[in-house]
Amino acid sequence: MYASLKSIGSYIPEKIMTNRDFEKIVETSDEWIVQRTGISERRIAAADQSTSDMGAKAAQKAIQRSGLDKSEIDLVICATLSPDHLCMPSTACLISDKVGIRDVMAFDISAACSGFVYMLMMAKSFIESGAKKNILLVGAEKISSLVDYTDRGTCILFGDGAGAAIISATEDIDEAIIDVHASADGKYSDLLITPGCGSTHPCSTEMMDKKLQYIKMAGNEVFKVAVRTLTKDVVDILKTNNIEPKDVDLFVPHQANLRIIEAVRNKLNFPKEKTVFTVGKYGNTSAASIPMAINDAYEEGRLKKGDLMLLDTFGGGFTWASALLRFGGN
Repeated sequence: MYASLKSIGSYIPEKIMTNRDFEKIVETSDEWIVQRTGISERRIAAADQSTSDMGAKAAQKAIQRSGLDKSEIDLVICATLSPDHLCMPSTACLISDKVGIRDVMAFDISAACSGFVYMLMMAKSFIESGAKKNILLVGAEKISSLVDYTDRGTCILFGDGAGAAIISATEDIDEAIIDVHASADGKYSDLLITPGCGSTHPCSTEMMDKKLQYIKMAGNEVFKVAVRTLTKDVVDILKTNNIEPKDVDLFVPHQANLRIIEAVRNKLNFPKEKTVFTVGKYGNTSAASIPMAINDAYEEGRLKKGDLMLLDTFGGGFTWASALLRFGGN
């Protein structure tokens, strides 16, 4: 028995925040942002819209495309760094309720931008062990709620959105998730961190005054480690599975920064036409980034049944992961 990505879906908030909008609130320019990140605009969720609201909309699309009845889904996992609630309940529980999935195991994982690929490894294990048959994975983020809009080094980078996928059991190896590599190294944790509101810095007036509830990032240091780590991870997973870059139909990297994507793509000689780029219009949507990018490729007709995808991601922790899988949907 194999695990297969059977369907994909996403939800994109309506509000667009452009670089010109940022020129009005911080000292920056459209040219500066585009040169350093490749981002021109990003989507921002409505004030009354939660992470689970967006996740549920993406999930409904993925379920509909899978052809499954929601009663056939036996596990829900959500990856997010911007949950509806700090501690509980999990955002996965809220998404389950909003799409009408009842009496099913549901939980969140915290792996920042690597969350979706981490979930793929978990889903693969659940299905290959025979424990589950149809799993709903959701990467959903309302990062605008964690961004300090006076910090030009971070506020320009992030956007909101959600992506979802159905992973189902199959006997067809040509539809299978082939391999997933995932790892982490906590020694870099201070380079990309949300310091406040946890047990280290509990919520307090002092914590809020210091703006510790917002994302903090050492951009140059993160860039260097990301390029080095992502390149090595892709080389390793291709070598392990005796697959050449030319055999990959679609390279779907985490959409954090165009310079990082281009550095990895060029080192591995992936052609542009085989690479998915969405960072320019969505910014960095963390755990939602890769499923949103896969959904764009699917809706554009670039992803077809049997196509071999290579996923590659890197995020706070530091965490990183890569995956080789064939698309099992229609």
